[in-house]
Amino acid sequence: MADQQNLSQTRQLYTPEERQRRDASPWTLVQGVLAPLQFVVFLVSLGLVLRYLAWGEGFEAATVSIVVKTLVLYTIMVTGAIWEHDVYGKYLFADAFFWEDAVSMIVIALHTAYLVSLFIVWLTPVEQMWLALAAYATYVVNAAQFILKLRAARLGAAAAATAESANPCRTAMAGSAP
Repeated sequence: MADQQNLSQTRQLYTPEERQRRDASPWTLVQGVLAPLQFVVFLVSLGLVLRYLAWGEGFEAATVSIVVKTLVLYTIMVTGAIWEHDVYGKYLFADAFFWEDAVSMIVIALHTAYLVSLFIVWLTPVEQMWLALAAYATYVVNAAQFILKLRAARLGAAAAATAESANPCRTAMAGSAP
């Protein structure tokens, strides 16, 4: 049973102190607003990029949408780094989000490569759209990482709360410890 509790604790995304810092950080709300906003911008942009690739129409609209998506990405990355610092004491690559941050760097690199290709006319318009799609594919992988991580944390917190309430003696004994 003790091994099961230790295993449960190692799966927790936040220590009680980190959870308290997360809940107190104004950047938690900012991330909660920006993440779905970025997803909506992504969906609109994806539609415009696919339209251009399929029918050759709407290059300007697709281009503007990719630039907007990239700016939203940069915003969420900067505010996310501030949030990570508030909660974990590191701007990036905190243990709890190491792999999500690593993939985020690839997402940023591909979006930035798109902007570079746009401003120095390094690729053809079709190649630019394919680069944007590569950036979007990595964004989807990264978004899935975060969603799965946060879902697991929510389920782990619920399981921990259930375990605590199922064993009131342990809770009472823990509260009386020096």
